[in-house]
Amino acid sequence: MKAVVYDKYAPNDDYKSILSVKEISDPKPKPNEVVFSVKAAALNYNDIWGMRGQPVAVPLPHVSGSDAAGEVIAIGEDVTNFKVGDRVVSHSNMSCRVCDACTDGREYDCTKRTIWGFQTGPTWGAFSEITHLPEVNVAKIPDGVSFDEAAAASMTLLTSWHMLVGRARIRPGQTVLIMGGGSGVGSFGIQIAKLYNCNVIATGSPDKLDKLKEIGADFAVDHRKADWAKEVRQIAKPLGGIDISFDHIGQTHWNDQLTLLKYGGTLVTCGATTGYDAKTDLRHIFFKGTNILGSTQGTKAELEQGLYWMGKKKIKSTIDSVYSFENAAEAHTKMLTGKGLVGKILLKP
Repeated sequence: MKAVVYDKYAPNDDYKSILSVKEISDPKPKPNEVVFSVKAAALNYNDIWGMRGQPVAVPLPHVSGSDAAGEVIAIGEDVTNFKVGDRVVSHSNMSCRVCDACTDGREYDCTKRTIWGFQTGPTWGAFSEITHLPEVNVAKIPDGVSFDEAAAASMTLLTSWHMLVGRARIRPGQTVLIMGGGSGVGSFGIQIAKLYNCNVIATGSPDKLDKLKEIGADFAVDHRKADWAKEVRQIAKPLGGIDISFDHIGQTHWNDQLTLLKYGGTLVTCGATTGYDAKTDLRHIFFKGTNILGSTQGTKAELEQGLYWMGKKKIKSTIDSVYSFENAAEAHTKMLTGKGLVGKILLKP
């Protein structure tokens, strides 16, 4: 089969110098595994970290990709819930399933947890014609949801659902600030908040503001402006203030988010794309009783909850563009720059 492979790192982000389409061996299922042909795969920022070899060194040679959707073509002898022909999507959070965290329903807190397509390998990820995963790491795609939509949802829908529903305990009628609403997680964050009938203020660059409203945001604010927080505060004041701030931007906008939260408000974060060394005014935490929650990935059950609502057409994937395997370097460069990017970038064999 063909796959997008690299066998050295590109710390300077010159992806074209390392990525190539190569022939690798077709996978054979282990007793607990499902093998499926990949119809669509989606990019994530961890694909860039992998090619940089930072913050962790990934196995080489490497096939990236944590989001894949396709059709089952073989199953292991111990697989009971899937059959050949089923339409499936990956659940990339790979945990031990036996530790205290896993058996407590917190597989995302497993100390042995790895992210498929990022920390796994060599040559084991979504950017291949055929791939394989344990039965516990695939979910069925609901009728009416395409392979493209499922691939675009896999990690980002899961992450957003866990942030808002699993961690922040979102409630109807709240006012939710979605930072970076044009990203994969941000676009799902907007829709999940609207599913809960919340007031949604989304931020993005100037060229994305109209699109954020199309996705479902009630208000869209340019977070590159120096006074962006003042604008958000003016919008939120008649709504009772910000109940939840949904963050993955990090350093550059962190403390402003803390100032915007109402008393007893919650900031939930899953990342720090602008940096991790954020300034924090502690008065906005102890005096206002602020909740700060970390969040990463989520459970397979949470992914299936999100997919259920996709099947009901209450949530949909926002797909920015589609590239072939041969144009993988261009696709990753677009994700890195983020210029005009709204939603997910897909790769297809």
